[in-house]
Amino acid sequence: MQLDSLNDLNAGDAAAAFLKCCGSSVFVKKMVEARPFRSKVELLSAADSIWKSCSAEDGLEAFKHHPKIGDLKSLENKFAGTRVWAGGEQAGVNKAEMNTIKALAEVNEIYEKKFGYIFIVCATGKTAEEMLALLNARLENDAEMEIKIAMKEQNKITLLRIEKMLS
Repeated sequence: MQLDSLNDLNAGDAAAAFLKCCGSSVFVKKMVEARPFRSKVELLSAADSIWKSCSAEDGLEAFKHHPKIGDLKSLENKFAGTRVWAGGEQAGVNKAEMNTIKALAEVNEIYEKKFGYIFIVCATGKTAEEMLALLNARLENDAEMEIKIAMKEQNKITLLRIEKMLS
């Protein structure tokens, strides 16, 4: 999609486009209202600024729009709308050994029980082993620190997806 096309979409279609980039309804609403964008740089800057103004509750809503790292069945079923993007983002898991995938699933469960939401990481370019190490390290965080990190990771994902949407 070209920037001009995004700017010209009706509000509902623009919301659907932004929802593929970030699952927060507040973020989507603010992005639709912020149009038109004069450049890709302006669009990305607005997205970054809008996300940074979002609350932890907005983050939790957005996190529900992601499959768990390594949960390929969930990726195929529930997240069909972003399957191609999320699949590419999690490509490192596809090359992992079964014991690493099982460890990811086990530690994901521990993480979700501790924090109440799935592990969010910008997985692009990371191997399964790297994600497992990050997951284990982030289990040591307290809830306040972890939500901040997860929100920053969501922002990275959102910005990457906006770039993909425009390519």
